[in-house]
Amino acid sequence: MRKSALFWFGLVVTALVALGLVVLSSASEANAMRLHGDPYFFIKRQFAYLVVGVVLAVAVAMFDYHKWRDAEVLTWLFFVLVMVLLVAVFGFRAINGSHRWIALGPLRLQPSEFAKLLTVILLSVWLDKASWKVELFMRGAFWPAALIGVIALPVLLEPDFGSVMVIGSVGFLLMFVGGTRILHMLPFAVCGVGLVVFKVLTNANRVARLFDESKQYQVKMALAAIGNSDVWGAGLGESMQKHLYLPEAHTDFVFAVGAEELGIVFSIATVLLFTAFFALSVYIARKAQDRFGRFLVIGMAFIIFFQAMFNIGVVCKALPTKGMALPFFSYGGTNLMSAFFAVGTILSVGIHTYREKKHALMRKVLIRG
Repeated sequence: MRKSALFWFGLVVTALVALGLVVLSSASEANAMRLHGDPYFFIKRQFAYLVVGVVLAVAVAMFDYHKWRDAEVLTWLFFVLVMVLLVAVFGFRAINGSHRWIALGPLRLQPSEFAKLLTVILLSVWLDKASWKVELFMRGAFWPAALIGVIALPVLLEPDFGSVMVIGSVGFLLMFVGGTRILHMLPFAVCGVGLVVFKVLTNANRVARLFDESKQYQVKMALAAIGNSDVWGAGLGESMQKHLYLPEAHTDFVFAVGAEELGIVFSIATVLLFTAFFALSVYIARKAQDRFGRFLVIGMAFIIFFQAMFNIGVVCKALPTKGMALPFFSYGGTNLMSAFFAVGTILSVGIHTYREKKHALMRKVLIRG
């Protein structure tokens, strides 16, 4: 593990956060003024979330990731906590037809974000402890799929299909990386996809959003925003679509405002930064000192990269409309906390790998001396 890899990883994350704050400060202005009479309402709160997120990332980075596996009770306590929160959302009023949030005064907590992190940690612990037995059907496929199902079911009932898609995708990716046979995974993957498709097709509103162009207003406005730009864009703060034409301009469709104001340069830079984030994560995973570390890094990096590419795909109408935040850009405390927790975990693996290899090198030098 080279120290420079950790430096570049931190630099890429810093660039994503900085760019995200710049774009959000502009994208949120109109909605903040309309809803709260303060054009800086959302960006001020995002700064507060950012401070907490950075502290969380540092704490997680300093935490020895091996404890998730070696002190297994810690993992199961996290599992119980997240499951309690996932069930608790049904005790709060629905917003836009979904029970996704726990209202804590002025703050709202979205437990499905923690469910994604739980999936990575729980599956990583299970697959690492299974060792070569992952090639067996029960140990490598049935029980991991059951764990994914237990986590995903309450999220599906909220309903939050985007989070279910992330949970299922990262879960089966880890199974594949861990050595589970594809033929063993296939029936569970088909059942999972089939259940989600059934839930979507039996909901008239979601069917309309998929197939009826008259119901795709958000995407049309997003494409209009992108179409208003050129190489350098209309200029920071000069977006027309953010002025109540584009719904969710500061959350799910913040990328469209960035593309309108900062042009193709912004769009390419954003995609390249997320790609660099994933590529550096893969490098850190490859250099990890154990399988468990590799699983954690790949899973956490995939959550962020998958959501980013899916969000951009939706905004550009390359993928069906589905609400999914753009990590480090979209407004929201829980999403930002989740992203920084993932970053901290990746850094934890990288830092401990670097320290271990450094200590091993020093021991060799002392022995030779």
